[in-house]
Amino acid sequence: MTLQELIREYKQKTGMSDSEIARRTGVSRSTAARWANGDIRKVSVDTMERLSHLVGYNIEPILKGMDISMHLPVLGYVKAGYDLFAEENYIGEEEVSLQERKSGDYYLKVTGNSMIGCGIMDGSLVLVRQCSAIESGRIGIVMVGNEVTVKKVIYKKNMMILEAANPDVENRYFTPEEVNSLPVRVIGEVLSCKTYY
Repeated sequence: MTLQELIREYKQKTGMSDSEIARRTGVSRSTAARWANGDIRKVSVDTMERLSHLVGYNIEPILKGMDISMHLPVLGYVKAGYDLFAEENYIGEEEVSLQERKSGDYYLKVTGNSMIGCGIMDGSLVLVRQCSAIESGRIGIVMVGNEVTVKKVIYKKNMMILEAANPDVENRYFTPEEVNSLPVRVIGEVLSCKTYY
């Protein structure tokens, strides 16, 4: 990966401007813009340390084309079913690829079997991108009041559906009023799943 690719991906993920990157790394705005344009391909050791701090991982081996080991936190449990109260509870870390580290924010450990039809089993780890909205038909992490669940989220006219991928588990249907009063909130999108046997 080049410095240009790294800066562009970081800007795309965070929405940060060249000016803000420059401010946080102690360089001029034009220097940050030249990183993003590919005009500057190498940086000093001090600048590399500041960039690493900004993006949240050591960029030196990446810029040298080396494979690196990275980790994301496993922040707790999510129910593939219902009736699990949400509680952030750090339970370890999971080794990830650079792509997983760039796209996802954390893992959750699944309990229950309502999503087995999608390959999400009891004990699986799901990689989650933190967000407040997802496209209809995507698998999300959803808060229903104080409970947290993993389900396919479907939007229909005047209805939000949390769809299970197991015929033994009922889908749940929410009107716009219930979405607001309970509330029902998307807090993340499931990007991938790991299951260990």
